Amino acid sequence: MRFGVFLLAGRFPAQDDRDALRRASDAVVWAEQAGFDDVWIAEHHFMSYGVCPSAITFAAHALGRTERITVGTAVSVLSTTHPVMLAEQVTMLDQMSGGRLHLGVGRGGPWRDLEVFGTGLDRWENGFAESLDLLIECLTEPQVKSTGRFEFSEVPMVPKPGRRPRLAIACTSPGTVEVAARRNLPMLLGMDLDDTRKAAMIDAYRQAGGAATEHIGAVLTHVADTREQAVHELRTLMPQWLGPGLKGYVAVDDRPRTPRDPVGYTEQLIGISPVGTAEQCLEHLRRNASGIEHYILMVDGCGDPQLTRRTIERLGHLIGVV
Repeated sequence: MRFGVFLLAGRFPAQDDRDALRRASDAVVWAEQAGFDDVWIAEHHFMSYGVCPSAITFAAHALGRTERITVGTAVSVLSTTHPVMLAEQVTMLDQMSGGRLHLGVGRGGPWRDLEVFGTGLDRWENGFAESLDLLIECLTEPQVKSTGRFEFSEVPMVPKPGRRPRLAIACTSPGTVEVAARRNLPMLLGMDLDDTRKAAMIDAYRQAGGAATEHIGAVLTHVADTREQAVHELRTLMPQWLGPGLKGYVAVDDRPRTPRDPVGYTEQLIGISPVGTAEQCLEHLRRNASGIEHYILMVDGCGDPQLTRRTIERLGHLIGVV
């Protein structure tokens, strides 16, 4: 199996954004030292749920702090960025790092980001596949020209693409599963899906004709001396972050939306996730029924750098035997 660390850079009570970003940056170094295969960073705008607004910028910083570990974006949101600009950044970082970048992209949500950045609701509703195809072209072809909603004269891609960087697609709906399957790209599945629902997404992918098998599953993970202690820490600290954090998801239009209950969501995640001693967590992952062989572990559910480091280091000691 392959194991990575997944970071949200959430701002917890009594912390500022610098605290959250420093904790995430340090976790990258801890993950490399502990022997993890990769580390991934999420991207959010205008919310304390995650204070990293540019996963690709964070990835550049993380690549500069490390020597071995792969760094992934989970995800760079295609609905609010230009595919050509993202491709330029990806090719540059992949070449400078010796191939250590793993690009994850997603559609994002119908949030006010669409208004602020001027891309609009139609781009989110109807433009994801087109944005993805242009991105792939820019990552593989030396020259690109306008297509569909993206109008521009032909330009050379600089740096010139070589081998296409690794690419995964965040899938949360049948539509995005089909988009990934038609392009034979692996999926990145969220931590709110249990093994059964992850397996169902993989089955839907196969039914849609997808041939990739290197799917990635995100999952909450927290390690302590006992399962009871791990659960207690999450129940105490995680809702304090989720409460204000989840309210940051504000729709760009007037569609009704009921925010998740932070306590209920915490209990849901604890119930489906590897939480407990390091041995219990790895056994949970080893016996998974989803068919996924690459897990990225969200290790920062308490917002305390000491607890985050504890989880990373204790799991790291056991990774080599899985």
